[in-house]
Amino acid sequence: MSLKKTFGSTMLKLLGFKIVGEVPKVPRYVLMIAPHTSIIDVFYGKCYNWAIGMIPHIIVKKEFFFFPLGAIIRGWGGVPIDRKKGKNVMEQMVNYFDCNEKFILAITPEGTRARNPNWKSGFYRIAVAANVPIYMCFIDFKKKEVGFIGEFKPTDNLKKDIKAIKYLYKDMEGFHKDKFTVGKI
Repeated sequence: MSLKKTFGSTMLKLLGFKIVGEVPKVPRYVLMIAPHTSIIDVFYGKCYNWAIGMIPHIIVKKEFFFFPLGAIIRGWGGVPIDRKKGKNVMEQMVNYFDCNEKFILAITPEGTRARNPNWKSGFYRIAVAANVPIYMCFIDFKKKEVGFIGEFKPTDNLKKDIKAIKYLYKDMEGFHKDKFTVGKI
């Protein structure tokens, strides 16, 4: 067992968390994660990634990729994205999928760590455009569980699909339980 795997598993156990769900066997997918209510979620998520041997990528503004910070961000899975006028984030992410045989893109649909019932649909739109599956992941502080719910197969109805996804998260709690909501479903 690698040092990272041992560290990740041990930390989650010490914090009282149990790993649940089946890790996807496919090499490319959008990883949708909720709840996201605190920066501490990054620590729990990283421990989980190390424990199961997953290397997800996250979207980071290209302006942060300067020496020496850029190397650190890349090492943690950061992908530089250009958000300047005329640059479509979805197209850039689809290009990453097209250029990589293995690529897991982690996105939090809340788009903020503040209470937000209006989840963003970028994760969904990127997956559909890149023709890759969506897998749903969570960190539930109420049950002290972290893991995968499973795959979500998009239909042709974005609004209905987002409601269906939110329903799966309705009983979960984030680190700050007052900051997580799925809104009206």
